[in-house]
Amino acid sequence: MSKHAIKLKEIPFSVLDLSPITAGSTPADSFRHTLELAQHAEKLDYNRFWLAEHHNMPFIASSATSVVMSHVAAGTSQIRIGSGGIMLPNHAPLVIAEQFGTLESLYPGRIDLGLGRAPGTDQGTARALRRNLGSTGDDFPEQLAELRGYFDPSLAQGNPIKAIPGEGLNIPIWLLGSSGFSAQLAGELGLPFAFAAHFSPLNTLGALQIYRKAFKPSNVLDKPYVMVALNIIAAETDKEAKLLFTTLQQQFLNLMSGNLTQLQPPVDDISEVASSYQLKALEQQLGTSIVGSQQTIKDKLYTFLKESQADEIMAIAQVYDHKARLHSYELLAEIIKSER
Repeated sequence: MSKHAIKLKEIPFSVLDLSPITAGSTPADSFRHTLELAQHAEKLDYNRFWLAEHHNMPFIASSATSVVMSHVAAGTSQIRIGSGGIMLPNHAPLVIAEQFGTLESLYPGRIDLGLGRAPGTDQGTARALRRNLGSTGDDFPEQLAELRGYFDPSLAQGNPIKAIPGEGLNIPIWLLGSSGFSAQLAGELGLPFAFAAHFSPLNTLGALQIYRKAFKPSNVLDKPYVMVALNIIAAETDKEAKLLFTTLQQQFLNLMSGNLTQLQPPVDDISEVASSYQLKALEQQLGTSIVGSQQTIKDKLYTFLKESQADEIMAIAQVYDHKARLHSYELLAEIIKSER
């Protein structure tokens, strides 16, 4: 009998992948590794496999998220495939409705549409994506309403344009966030909410509280449903996991300094490449990361679940070595299954 009130067996675990481009590799390598990871996750009984939209980042290959989703869905058979997320201000809602209508038609019952309101990039790239910045995160609620109307004509608010394919398809829509805005909106609309604790840990509990307090039952959900994305890196020992973690730490150091480059191999001691100020900043950005051996991971997961009361966990392992990344998810799956 577990000593913990919350059982890991009661919590679905999922995977978030950025199709990382490691130093010396190509996007083609990344897409091959992404499919291998998705197939691995499916065999290990993970619930979902989501991909994220980012642009102008030399270490992320999943910019054309819908296309990569189709690649992954074609190479798997059961695991849910989704976006974590599509950055809606970068796109016309009709285009996203048609893309996801196509995905749902090709892979019925397996597609999730996670939506964010940030650009997923810098302002210059956002301008290149949109040609102008007339569409900002401020009009996200209106964009969302338009998008939902393409799937459900009863929400179309008089818009005569139809998404074909798309109209009439039941594609779960999630709102993603790293602050309170989307948490509030998701609650008011009665939609599921996914929080990006993997890079915004300080806002996690506050945003979840906002969502639950604002929640109104809908024809989608009768009670709140929260998924939290966490950096989870598992290895045989704490020391080995901490070594793997230095790749992610370097990624954030490079982002802070504007040194955009491919994902770097681990270093023996992160303090040798980071100042004391940078180390503090890393702790703020990556403070909820769960890194270590299986026992360490288990203990930290229970602590986080007790604090957050999350309904689902989405693990991201931004690890340089692909085999070590696969093994990390395997070790995590073993922890979960050992509690079942």
